Formats: sequence, C-alpha cells, structure tokens
Amino acid sequence: MQAAVVTGPGRVEIQTVARPLPAAGQVRVRLEGCGVCASNLTPWAGPEWMEFPTAPGGLGHEGWGVVDAVGDDVAGVAVGDRVSALFYNSYAGYDVGPASSVVRLPAELDLQAFPGEPLGCAMNIFRRSDIRAGQSVAIIGVGFLGAILTRLAAEAGARVIAISRRDYALQAARRMGAAETIPMLDHYQIIEQVRELTGGAMCERVIEAVGKQWPLDLAGELTAERGRLVIAGYHQDGPRQVNMQLWNWRGLDVVNAHERDPKVYVDGIRAAVEAVTSGRLDASPLYTHRFPLHRLDEALNMTRDRPDDFMKALVTM
Repeated sequence: MQAAVVTGPGRVEIQTVARPLPAAGQVRVRLEGCGVCASNLTPWAGPEWMEFPTAPGGLGHEGWGVVDAVGDDVAGVAVGDRVSALFYNSYAGYDVGPASSVVRLPAELDLQAFPGEPLGCAMNIFRRSDIRAGQSVAIIGVGFLGAILTRLAAEAGARVIAISRRDYALQAARRMGAAETIPMLDHYQIIEQVRELTGGAMCERVIEAVGKQWPLDLAGELTAERGRLVIAGYHQDGPRQVNMQLWNWRGLDVVNAHERDPKVYVDGIRAAVEAVTSGRLDASPLYTHRFPLHRLDEALNMTRDRPDDFMKALVTM
C-alpha cells in the first residue's frame, strides 16, 4: 500500500509498505479518506520531543472507508461494512485497529466523506456544554470545530454569538446559524459588544475553540455569573495563565471538554452519525479543500496557514 511517512519537520514521503494485518479483535479498513487535524501541526513543525520518521500513515486519525479484513474474535463488524475508524495511522491506503473503534455508516451516508473523530469530538463538546434553548452562547474561534458547535447550539435554540478573526469564518458561522458575529480584533471592544448584546448579563455558555492565551482570557470575560466556560481549544504549545480572581468571583463552572477514553470518542462518533442522518447537522460545506495523499504536505501547510477560503482539508486515497 501507499503510506505517508513524515521524515522530519515539514517533510513527508509517500512510501510503498506492506498492508497491516488485523490481529485478534481488530479490523482492517481500506481507507477512502482522512481528515487533517490541527493537532497534527505541532508534530509537523518538529518540536524537540518529536521522533522521526513516523510510522507509515502516522498522525492520521480521522479516517473512513470499508472494512476489508477482520481478525479473530470480531463480532458486529463484517467485511464490506463502510465505517468511520478511530485509528491512528490513517494517512495511508489501509489502517488497522480495534473493532470497538469503528462505527458503521448507514446507507444514507454512502459516497459522503465522514471524518468521524472531529465530528464526534464536536458532539462530545456540545454534550458537556449543556446548552439549552434561550441561552446566549459565545463561541470563540470559528474553524471547523467552532462552526459545527455553532450549528448544534443554534439548532438547540440558543442565541449564538460567533467570534473569529477571519471574515470568511464569520460568514460560515452565519450560515451555520449564528445570530451575531463579531470580528476578533480588539479585546475590550468585543467585551463591550457582548455586554450590549446581552443587556449586561454576558453569556451563560462560552466555548473557547482556538487554543491560545488571548482567546482563553477573553472567554472568561464573556462568561456570565454562574455560567459555564468550556475549553475546547487544543492548548498543547505551552502552559497557560488564567484569571482565577475573575473565575472565582463569578463562580464559573470550567469544563475541559477534551476526551481521552476511546469509548467516549466512539460514542461521540455515533452521535455525529445520528445528527447528520437526521438532518440536524450538515458538515459538507465545511470540507473546503481536498488533496490526494501525495499532497499531504500541502494539506498540512494549508491547515497551518488558513487562507481566507479554508475551513477543513481532507486527504483522499
């Protein structure tokens, strides 16, 4: 099979390697595609702790495709099933992993891309945000994740205030149901605009979906007394400081909405399948760029640089 191998910072080779074989309890998936995740960008940049080369297909964890082989002791998944796979070497033609880490895709999703991991991540964040009809919800950062959360919150009956630096992202937020959009330019101006929009009450729910210090600072300021601040951004580039005085005074509930239990991830993917098939969610307009596997480097660089018309890249096999 063909597999991408990251050989150094910003360098990738497409190599021909043996197809992996499923062990007991595992399945092999012939991949149709894999989403490109922003979490790939730190290892792609080559920090000191990163070891090169990666395993064949390494970094790819948003794959979908068709089961083509099963190991012993596998039940509930069969050859020919089209699935979303929470495996971790999916920048390749094939990947293997536990049968418990795949979710079957119904016929309604035939021919549709389905990067289950980020969709499931959004569903889990939404669940932990406890968003209800009538609430004011600020979403800071409208990339793929923020746009999905905008749609879910608006569909739940909340009034969504979307905050992002790119005009293209704010347009996407409006299409996904945001009632208000604010350019992410000036810290104090944003606070005053949200104060005006909420009659001084601020937001019962605030979701920080950027992963940087300033948006985290801003999120605390926008959260109402006894509100819930949900940290969905990927904060992996260093320590953070928080305004504990503010958090304490307002009595905020602060939720780190990242999951590590594979079962919870898979539950989120199942919820995403239901949301898409029921019509609650249509993520297809957010898949703005597609690349063949041999152009994975371009996909990663575009995910890093985020040009005006970019929301999410998919790699197709």
